[in-house]
Amino acid sequence: MAFAQLKRREFITLLGGAMTSLAWPFAAPAQELGRVYPLGAMIPSASPDLDRKRQEILIEAVPGLRKMAALADASVTPHRHLEALQNAARQSGVELSIFGVASSEEVVPAIVVAKAAGAQALNLLATPLFTVNARGIIECIAALRLPAMHPWPEAAEDGGLLGYGPRFVKTFRQMRGARPADIPVEQPTKLELVVNLKTAKAIGVELPTSILLRADEVIE
Repeated sequence: MAFAQLKRREFITLLGGAMTSLAWPFAAPAQELGRVYPLGAMIPSASPDLDRKRQEILIEAVPGLRKMAALADASVTPHRHLEALQNAARQSGVELSIFGVASSEEVVPAIVVAKAAGAQALNLLATPLFTVNARGIIECIAALRLPAMHPWPEAAEDGGLLGYGPRFVKTFRQMRGARPADIPVEQPTKLELVVNLKTAKAIGVELPTSILLRADEVIE
């Protein structure tokens, strides 16, 4: 099932409440393993290791990359998570700028600002917030011709360039009708890399063969 089929009302129902907003800078506490956080803060796709892996794949996918941006949900992303990503990018010779958003309405403007600030690629850090207007986000990124990594494979199937992680729908369908405190926390067992060559051609990006060989699905 594509993101476009997951309606906002259903999304809010799955998470058990409405999204909240926190001002920048990030003030969210560090997430504790085994604890269920409200509003999707503790989600399998949002681990530091997975966001770092996505960053590594994106850097590999854009040879010569020197400046990139990460888009983060200000209400759930710990500061130390972002610092770790910046340090990892620096080790690869890439400057990483962080752009925080506190609501779905801020996402597209933040992407535009990141591009204007010189970002050559974009890593969307995992949060359900980015599924509220997934189609608009994907279209904005395409219009800016910005290579981007999405935190769920479905995003690449819907027109994003790259998507890596567990499938969003499988992760959240199991939450239907359950109280957040009753949902067991499990680490994802299947991670997928989906590459969209149609999008790559449309935005003028030639992906390395190494990325295509690693992909679980290549959309041509």
